[in-house]
Amino acid sequence: MNAAHLLAVTLAYACAAAAVFGIGYTMLAGVLIGRFFARPISAPTSFPPVTIVKPLHGNEWALLDNLSSFCEQDYPGPMQFLFGVHDSTDPALQSVEALRQLHPNADITVVADARLYGPNRKISNILNMLPHARHDVLVFADSDVGVAPDYLRNVIGELQKPEVGLVTCVYRGQPDPGFWPRLSAKATNYQFLPGVVTGLALGLARPCFGQTIAMRRDTLDRIGGLKPFVRHLADDHAIGEAVRLLGEKVVIPPFTISHACVETSAPQLFAHELRWSRTIRRIDPLGHFGSALAYPLAFALLAVAFSGGAAWAWPLVLIAMGARLAQKVLSDRALKQPPRDLWLLPLWDVVSFAIFVASFWSSRVIWRGFSFKVDGDGLLSAAQDE
Repeated sequence: MNAAHLLAVTLAYACAAAAVFGIGYTMLAGVLIGRFFARPISAPTSFPPVTIVKPLHGNEWALLDNLSSFCEQDYPGPMQFLFGVHDSTDPALQSVEALRQLHPNADITVVADARLYGPNRKISNILNMLPHARHDVLVFADSDVGVAPDYLRNVIGELQKPEVGLVTCVYRGQPDPGFWPRLSAKATNYQFLPGVVTGLALGLARPCFGQTIAMRRDTLDRIGGLKPFVRHLADDHAIGEAVRLLGEKVVIPPFTISHACVETSAPQLFAHELRWSRTIRRIDPLGHFGSALAYPLAFALLAVAFSGGAAWAWPLVLIAMGARLAQKVLSDRALKQPPRDLWLLPLWDVVSFAIFVASFWSSRVIWRGFSFKVDGDGLLSAAQDE
């Protein structure tokens, strides 16, 4: 046996072992998703006034529907809707004007302010908006988020629990029309979501998501406001960690909100997923490396390739595909959504594994058309053209 053959055999068995562990993880994640969403949701004891802070950028396909979902809340307390843009000609403001027509009684404030305080333009946008927030309970929510009518009631109920300083929410993918958005939704629903739930159950994850960050104004003041986060790529994660350092809890209630999947081409999808993957690598290197277990099908296929198509390797491919499909069924059941596009899942698993591997080769990310380098602390700096 020459050295090249020995190496191929070793890699084949290593990939097979990774596939076996990945199959176990996949089935465990499917079970844990059901348990996570079976937990009770806390009802609020009062309904304090709330300012919902939504930074905007561009007129997304479902923007008006997503904004409307916040105006249709079953919440008896006062609500201020605070929207912000950097450019007074931003097309997102067209949706805000349409929102005013649909909800004439909504308390809507718009801030157009071009000031930047660092490379994170979203945080700069929010910093420009905050002086106009009138209420002491603040709910920050990205523009591409859609929510159910009980969303705010449930979030406030969790925030009123003892020692809770911040409430955030897991999310599921809501694709825009087209093939690539549907593929993007697979990444959210059957890779991101199982990983978060499993990490929480095993005590390995400390997440905080920009799709919802609810906190009191005094908590925000105690972490120094938002200016400390203007250079962070994962500003939501950094905010969550800052709240935990105060000795307060960051909680995730057992329901999902929707996140619009808007990538309309392969380059857009790959750039978005690569940015997300490199972000995780920077803020949680060990966890990112361990997330390789989420790719049992890719490792099974590699075992087939390195073994030269050996008969022992092919059953792993079938078992890995079966485990992923079983996880999808369990996830769909927990999310109360019909199973769709089963054939896209194996395709996404292979593509996603390639993105995962690519995430280790560079620290460059593209965000809203701007190129950045990310250092070991997850801080942004402008990237020079390579």
